[in-house]
Amino acid sequence: MLVYLFEYLDKLDFPGAGVFQYITFRAALAMILSLIISLIFGKKIIAMLHRLQVGETVRDLGLEGQIQKSGTPTMGGILILGAILIPTILFAKLHNIYIIMLLLSTIWLGILGFLDDYIKVFKKNKEGLHGKAKVVGQVGLGLIIGSIMFFSDDVVVAEEGSVKYEMQGNEMVKKTNWEVHKSLKSTVPFLKNNELNYGTFVEWVGLDASKWAWIVFIPIVIFIITAVSNGANLTDGIDGLATGTSAIIGVTLGVLAYVSGNSVFAEYLNIMYIPDTGELVVFMGAFVGACIGFLWYNAFPAQVFMGDTGSLALGGIIAVFAIAIRKELLIPIICGIFLAENLSVVLQVSYFKYTKKKYGEGKRIFKMSPLHHHYQKLGYAEPKIVSRFWIVGILLAILSIATLKLR
Repeated sequence: MLVYLFEYLDKLDFPGAGVFQYITFRAALAMILSLIISLIFGKKIIAMLHRLQVGETVRDLGLEGQIQKSGTPTMGGILILGAILIPTILFAKLHNIYIIMLLLSTIWLGILGFLDDYIKVFKKNKEGLHGKAKVVGQVGLGLIIGSIMFFSDDVVVAEEGSVKYEMQGNEMVKKTNWEVHKSLKSTVPFLKNNELNYGTFVEWVGLDASKWAWIVFIPIVIFIITAVSNGANLTDGIDGLATGTSAIIGVTLGVLAYVSGNSVFAEYLNIMYIPDTGELVVFMGAFVGACIGFLWYNAFPAQVFMGDTGSLALGGIIAVFAIAIRKELLIPIICGIFLAENLSVVLQVSYFKYTKKKYGEGKRIFKMSPLHHHYQKLGYAEPKIVSRFWIVGILLAILSIATLKLR
């Protein structure tokens, strides 16, 4: 909202108003405000949750320190949601289709997670929201996001058209004319001609890609949103793990959004230029600030847990953001921690069922799943597990950014 005010003031030649034109400036403000909101209101929200007796009921899984965590307030994700939404509304251009998508995703999955936590805490139902209902909510969001990406005229990509050179002073400067059009292209990491068009999956059966590519694209979007939001939910098992990992992923996606939404960087790096996605850096500034601010209270020993209110929203935001900047095929690398947590559960359950059916006794691959609990069972302290997972996350983040030129 403030960006429109300062645009008007800039037209009136108000001193300093023009600085709001810069995405990096507004992203920095969003991050700072997000941190301030988290730090100032964190204690108040924790106190409120204590008064409401919104305590986590921890099942005894034989893990060290579990009993001490019982009663720690949950549903702290409302702090994360507020610290994301308020700075974004203040500093981002709200008519931007990508900002609208991310705001919708934040609110949608925040409400879904809140309902799950509410049922667990206030209805005393440990199972929370029924699994099918949760999946329906995730699929519904995926359907909306996929439809917007496919059908909206505001979602476009740009390709280099005519090129001319002009003299600026004593230098010859290249001027590129960008041709904007609808496309379902996505970035494929590590390949030289690194663009994949989902339309090719329907062309081979004789269908018009411009009309029928949604048959392939929308289910993929649904799968990605469901998988990543569940991955974040599974990762939120020990103090600070999901929060810190999400912050690392957020910084990575912010860098990718900035270069993808800037014609100069896109041309220099020879990557897909996606107009208007640069505005997402403002949203990601608020996202990273919210994660770091929440980590102040969520680091070991945690004073508050985010609950599904936070974890489902964080995972969904990451998924939708990656889809918006056409980097969804990088998710296995960027979100490698989430993927490992997801796979550890799938492998553990599948192998247990298989061995029980074949041998009459179920066997396990890991001592416990998700993966972080396996290391707890091995005797590693929580802070060490979290620190090492963060280090792996940082390495994956560096590799993800390196794919811009590593082909």
